[in-house]
Amino acid sequence: MNSKILIVEDEAKLREVLCDYFSSKGELPVEASNGMQALELIDENEFDAVLLDIMMPELDGLSVCRAVRRTNDVPIIFLTALSDEDDKLLGYELGVDDYITKPFNPLELVARVKSQLRRYTQLGNLNQQNNSQVYKCGGLMINDENKEVTVDGEPIKLTPIEYNILLLLVKNAGKVFSIDQIYEQIWKEEAYGADNTVTVHIRHIREKIEIDPKNPKYLKVIWGVGYKVENL
Repeated sequence: MNSKILIVEDEAKLREVLCDYFSSKGELPVEASNGMQALELIDENEFDAVLLDIMMPELDGLSVCRAVRRTNDVPIIFLTALSDEDDKLLGYELGVDDYITKPFNPLELVARVKSQLRRYTQLGNLNQQNNSQVYKCGGLMINDENKEVTVDGEPIKLTPIEYNILLLLVKNAGKVFSIDQIYEQIWKEEAYGADNTVTVHIRHIREKIEIDPKNPKYLKVIWGVGYKVENL
């Protein structure tokens, strides 16, 4: 199935190259030259992935990501000339799924996009492979058939990566997973410097499921070892 990919890049030549490249791979690229145009297109269309430049006029990529994440969990991959770790952490804080630093190898870009598409599709289609599966830890409940997470009956909205991390921990309640184990299970690749990436997503999950994220009831850190969900 052809994937509809929004390419948001203010540099016209690079945008054209990216569109041509994805078209040659059988995908369906849609162009946006700035953040405002990107938000309008996302509001009017359903995309399978968004490639989003950070440094843009009118509305930068960070602001676009923040706005999109209020209502949409489409995979977002930042295209950026920035390689500073703080910039990456800020992006993960906002809910971005991956980073590609310019200049990049087109083959790597396509591989990373396809990886996100597979993860997103699997998240949406797991109910075709499983019967109703409900996992509970105290007031925390995950219905893996319809991908719903609730805490004390209140619905919780998670990104695909956050959902997959929480599902892994809840399905194995009481078991401690190291950061590298979580990364390799969720990202399906070997963990290199995964600490900050996993830690940011864990913090996001806590902020969404815990009454007091600093004193978590469900998602606990085992210092020097890793993370677990309490088997309540």
